[in-house]
Amino acid sequence: MTTEIRHIVFDIGKVLIHYDPNLPYSRIIPDDAERQWFFANVCTHEWNLEQDRGRTWSDAEALLLADHPEREEQIRGFRKYWHEMVPHAYEDSVAILERLIDEGRDVTMLTNFASDTFREAQVRYPFLKKPRGVTVSGDIGLIKPDVAIYETHAKSFDLDPASTIFIDDSYPNVEGARAAGWHAVHFTGAEKLRSDLAAHGIKV
Repeated sequence: MTTEIRHIVFDIGKVLIHYDPNLPYSRIIPDDAERQWFFANVCTHEWNLEQDRGRTWSDAEALLLADHPEREEQIRGFRKYWHEMVPHAYEDSVAILERLIDEGRDVTMLTNFASDTFREAQVRYPFLKKPRGVTVSGDIGLIKPDVAIYETHAKSFDLDPASTIFIDDSYPNVEGARAAGWHAVHFTGAEKLRSDLAAHGIKV
């Protein structure tokens, strides 16, 4: 007999809200090849992930400015124009989140997000305040897919791992949740999420 799912945990970026650094940078660095080089060598995914782990933006910028002083405006643009990178919510996914909450299900969120930009996102997207709570990587110095962040979230919100399902667009993060003893599904769209939840006994 399968364990009943009693806790539903959502990722945020690319599950509930859109995220794409190219949105402001197509204006900041119009040349496609140069922009790709910039993201591969200067404001890299790995560099940004350290802000998700809790590094301050001033420290992050200083690190890059030491090596690329001629690109100061482009480097500072990452934080300055961050709001343009998250232009809209995924309404169909948000509808699922809100339906689950309205039905009285236990919904929380677990996200790799810098502390300050997450608070900005909550102001712009008030539905991010509706779940019971959230673990923000930048607040605790841990990032997915480190098993410790899932264990911290489960402990913080008194979740039984075997009764918990996690939804994330990143497959390594899904695997991290499974390594922590959770059920987990790989998000590719709202319709698939509905069927994945139904397969775990949750109809929305």
